[in-house]
Amino acid sequence: MEITIEKIREKAGAWKDAFFDETTRNKVQNLLDNNTEELKESFYKDLEFGTGGMRGTMGVGTNRINRYTLGKNTQGLSNYLKKTYPGEDLRVAIAYDCRHNSDTLARVVAEVFSANGIRVFLFSELRPTPELSFAVKHLNCHCGVVLTASHNPPEYNGYKVYWTDGGQIVPPEDKEIIEEINALDFKDINFQAQDSLIELIDEAVDEAFFKASVANGSIDAKGREALKIVFTSLHGTSIKAIPEVLKRAGYTQVFIVEEQATPDGDFPTVKSPNPEEPEALTLAMQKAEELQADIVIGTDPDSDRLGIAVRDTDGKMTLLNGNQTMVLMTRFLLELWKTQGKLNGNQFIASTIVSTPMMAELAKGYGVTYKEGLTGFKWIAKMIKDFPDLEFIGGGEESFGYMVGDFVRDKDAVTASLLACEIAAEAKASGSSFYEELLKCYTEFGLFKEKLVSLTKKGISGAAEIKQIMIDLREQPIAELGGEKVIRIEDYATSVARNLSNGKEEKMDIPKSNVLIYYTDKGTKMAARPSGTEPKIKFYFSANTSIASPEDFRKKESELDQKLDTIIRQLDLA
Repeated sequence: MEITIEKIREKAGAWKDAFFDETTRNKVQNLLDNNTEELKESFYKDLEFGTGGMRGTMGVGTNRINRYTLGKNTQGLSNYLKKTYPGEDLRVAIAYDCRHNSDTLARVVAEVFSANGIRVFLFSELRPTPELSFAVKHLNCHCGVVLTASHNPPEYNGYKVYWTDGGQIVPPEDKEIIEEINALDFKDINFQAQDSLIELIDEAVDEAFFKASVANGSIDAKGREALKIVFTSLHGTSIKAIPEVLKRAGYTQVFIVEEQATPDGDFPTVKSPNPEEPEALTLAMQKAEELQADIVIGTDPDSDRLGIAVRDTDGKMTLLNGNQTMVLMTRFLLELWKTQGKLNGNQFIASTIVSTPMMAELAKGYGVTYKEGLTGFKWIAKMIKDFPDLEFIGGGEESFGYMVGDFVRDKDAVTASLLACEIAAEAKASGSSFYEELLKCYTEFGLFKEKLVSLTKKGISGAAEIKQIMIDLREQPIAELGGEKVIRIEDYATSVARNLSNGKEEKMDIPKSNVLIYYTDKGTKMAARPSGTEPKIKFYFSANTSIASPEDFRKKESELDQKLDTIIRQLDLA
């Protein structure tokens, strides 16, 4: 039911109480007096936890990131920790990225934890998100928090919560923590810090993380000194880790895009600090051409996603998508484990329901288990925890994230960047290349081609539009995609898969999520899901075919491109 403007004004009026600081009170009064639209956007709902924690625009209000919404989260989390671990000396780790206010908001979070008698390990400066995941386990913490909005625009910030295993919160903890938060009033937040409980951390944890990253991402590749690498941190946190990790692994030709090396929450040289967007790597690609580099690596602001460009068979620098990078990294790790005689059937690789089906083919080819979860690495981290008898080799998702082993329980651009360079160096030393190794992989396991269409729908009206699109897809299901008959629909909101050929339904053993997936009789796949971190609805498409040799790649890829483009036009998404 839509909230009325009267209710919104009443909700905002509560923020004029003396509990809130004077600056906040004045800003709320200004919205009440002068900006009804912004007032509605700021107060029409409470910020919620999504796929990657809580993200939102910074500002005053219940639907904004500020000291009070994050303070309430932290108070609820403190209460939950005390109930869950009664009598224990509670410990939390906190990190933050390059965004505006991340440092001050991180301090607020640390102070609320300390006010509740919880010991806090706070990084003294910005650090990559994967280092926070590592620090939670390294410091024997009960949980961790990172202040980041990943690749969202500059006006955003966010709050991600990690549990004792270093993975983000999942059921049942997530629901229980949210219930604890929702039970609170803002006046229940304890802001009275106990500074003696806040300890700043830096070099010692850095050193442990660097060593672990090199140990997990290195395969003692030949030819490291011959590999030319262009690296950009896109104004983010990875500048604190990736150059050092590559240096320790033995790479001597690492060329940093200096214009993007200084952390800056305005991200002044890019439209979006997202390596999924080709434009973000423009400067790096230019530098690669000047230097005739072998590989380009760019990471998002909190250093969990990485974009890669390599030279194709014509010597042209080519951007790879997240599925391609994931497939080759996984194939490389599987082959390494096989060569070392470590594959015995007790291993697994993992991905997500909207990523390439090729991961399942790799698992079959190497005799390992394949596990698939909802979007987000928290589900892969949960798999590691839920199946302790299986060894996790590696896994990723289409959104440019990868995780090597389980020493970090989230997507990790630091270790994955090193692994990408190891693959490239080893290939170059043996007369091949990163790109050629990918083509060999397609020849052996089939060519899979994916495309992503994202529609941005901002604000109250945008949220309603996204909701209606999903309703229409459920109530008026698509019968064919590009001339291929739809034979199966999986609805993750109801956990029901429907076989359209015989009308039979089966329950899916996976947590509920607002995702629909269509499959055709020719193996084509389309998934639709509202983003959990941005005001977007995303459509994922996948088609596949076989190729007899790497020389067939371009012709077959063009055919798959045409097929997917036809479907995208059919759905009016072009």
